[in-house]
Amino acid sequence: MARLLDRFRFSYAQKIFLLAAVPLILAVSAIAVLVAVQSRALAEREIRSLEAQLIEAKKAELRNYVTQARNGFYFIYGSAPPDDEDAKRRVMQILAAMIYGEEGFFFVYDYDGTNLVSPRQTELINGNWLDLTDSEGTPVVRRFIDTARSGAGYVEHLWRKPSTGEEARMISYVTSFPSWQWAVGTGVFIDDVVASVAASRAEVQTRVQRTFLYIGLITLAALLLVFLSGLLLNFRERRQADAKLRELTQRVFDAQEEERGRVARELHDGISQILVGVKYALDAARRRMHTGDARADETLGKGIDNLGLAIQEVRRISRDLRPGVLDDLGLGPALKALTEDFRTRTGIETRFETVVFRNRLDQDAKIALYRIAQEALTNVERHSGAREVSIDIRGHTTGATLRIADDGNGLPPRGSEDGREGIGLRNMQERMDQLGGTLRILSSRSGTVIEAQVPLTHMLPPEPAATDTPDTRPQTRKARA
Repeated sequence: MARLLDRFRFSYAQKIFLLAAVPLILAVSAIAVLVAVQSRALAEREIRSLEAQLIEAKKAELRNYVTQARNGFYFIYGSAPPDDEDAKRRVMQILAAMIYGEEGFFFVYDYDGTNLVSPRQTELINGNWLDLTDSEGTPVVRRFIDTARSGAGYVEHLWRKPSTGEEARMISYVTSFPSWQWAVGTGVFIDDVVASVAASRAEVQTRVQRTFLYIGLITLAALLLVFLSGLLLNFRERRQADAKLRELTQRVFDAQEEERGRVARELHDGISQILVGVKYALDAARRRMHTGDARADETLGKGIDNLGLAIQEVRRISRDLRPGVLDDLGLGPALKALTEDFRTRTGIETRFETVVFRNRLDQDAKIALYRIAQEALTNVERHSGAREVSIDIRGHTTGATLRIADDGNGLPPRGSEDGREGIGLRNMQERMDQLGGTLRILSSRSGTVIEAQVPLTHMLPPEPAATDTPDTRPQTRKARA
C-alpha cells in the first residue's frame, strides 16, 4: 500500500496544476450537464408542442371529413325510420365510396361490434370485431362504440395500414347515428407525425452532442492554457528561487565571514594581547625569581590577574556566540544580562523592563528575539550616537512583543547604509518571517524604535507547577543597567 501511495505522490508543480485543473474540469462538467439538461428540457417542450399542433391539425382534418360525409347523406338518414333497410344500404354505399388519399377511408360498426363498412379492408365486413385489440392491448372496436354512445370523440390506437399490412399509429374520429345504433368514423395515420417527432429528437440529441464537443474543446484549450501558464510560472518561479537561493547562500557566506572576522578581531584585540601580557609577566617573574628579586611575587600576581581577564573575555565571547543563560533561565534574564553588559561596555544608559509571561516562548522564538536585540544594540553602539536605550519584552493575548528604542540619530538614508547594517536589518526581518511574526522599524532624527512581534503559536502552555524562572514569576521585573 505504501508503495502504491508513493507512486501517486505529486510534485509541487503537479499539485498546482491539479489545483487549477480539477475545479475547472468540475465546473465545466457541471455547466455541460446543466446546458444539456436545460437544452433537452426546452427541446422536449418544443417537440411536444409541435406534436400537439400536428395532432390537432390531424384531428381538425378528421372532423372536416366526417362533417362533409354527414352532410352528404344526412338528407337520407334524417328522414329515414330506424328500420329502413334501403336507407341504410344507400348510406353504406355512400360511405364505402368515400375513400381519400392513399390510406383514408370511412368505417361503420353497429353497437354490437359488427363491421358494416370497410372499403380498404373488406375482409372485416359482416364480422363481429367487438373484442378486437391492437398489439398494445387497446380494445379498438369497443372504444369506437363507447365513443359513439357518448356522442363523438377521438380514439388513438394502432391499426394495420391497408397498403403494407403493418401496424401504425392512427387517430380516429367517431360519431354516432343513434337511431340506427351505428358508430361511424374515419381515421388518419400519424406515422408522419411520429417520424417528425423522432427526427426532431434526433436533431436535439445531435445538437447536445455538438454542444458537448464544443465545451470539451473549450475545456481542453483552457487546460492547455493553464498547463502552459503553470509551466511558464513554474519556470519563472524556479529561476527566481534559484536566484534567491544563490543570494541567500552568498549572504550566509558573508555572514559567516563577518562572524569569523568579528571573533578573530575579538581574539586578536582582546585575548591575544592579554595572553601576551601574561606571558611577559610570567617570563619577568621567572627571571626575578632566579635573581632573588623580591618583586617576583608582584609580577606573578599581575600575570594571574591578566589571566583572569582572559578567562572573562573568553566567557564574554562565548556568551555572545550562544548565551548559556538563555537556555538555563530564559529570555528575560538573557536580555537583562545583555543590557547590563552593553551598559558596562559602552557607557550608554540602558533600561530593561519585562512583564512575566503567562505562557513561555519556545526555543526558536527565544533565540530569534535575543538575536534581534543583540543586533539592535550592536547598531546602536556603532551608528546611532544614542545616550539612552530602552528594551521591553512582554507577552499578550496575541503573542509576545520585543520593543527596543533609542534616542540616537535614526537610521541613515537607504542609499548610505553600509553593508553590515543592511545585513543586520535583513537578518532581523528574515528571523521574524521564519517565525510568521512581524517586524516594525520606525526611525527619525529623534531616534529609532524596533518592534518584533511573535505570534501566539510560539507560546507554550504554562507549566503545571510554579517555577522560579524570571519568565514565569508573577510580578513585573524592572532592571536598570
